[in-house]
Amino acid sequence: MTKLGLGSHPHFLGFDRLERLMEQTTRSDSDGYPPYNIERKGSNAYRITLAVAGFSEADLNVTVEDRQLVVRGKHADEDGQRVFLHRGIAARRFQRTFALAEGVEVSGAWLEHGILHIKLERIEPEKNVQTIKIGRPKAGEPA
Repeated sequence: MTKLGLGSHPHFLGFDRLERLMEQTTRSDSDGYPPYNIERKGSNAYRITLAVAGFSEADLNVTVEDRQLVVRGKHADEDGQRVFLHRGIAARRFQRTFALAEGVEVSGAWLEHGILHIKLERIEPEKNVQTIKIGRPKAGEPA
């Protein structure tokens, strides 16, 4: 028996990108660092909050790559010069990715008291109704 993927199901034309997105999400990092929250801030607004204690703005990089929000952290004190007797604050490199739906845009990011906030907004597309004229194919066009 052949397994039909979401992109090949006859009722989901053009949704193959959704299937790739689901595969990317399942392969994403799952070590749990840094911990994060995702909040709904309104009907079309969200906020992702990451606990990044010990990181400065210069240590963090927030980008959107192919509809994925990518947050990377590289601690500036990774030179090995410091000697810790106890290290309870994790300040290691990390990369955390979040898949963004169509129409969701990052509208800002700020660091406050060791917490990185990323503001997201859903842009509602204009409702567009298109009427398709029914006719005969032109000469030379495939039917």
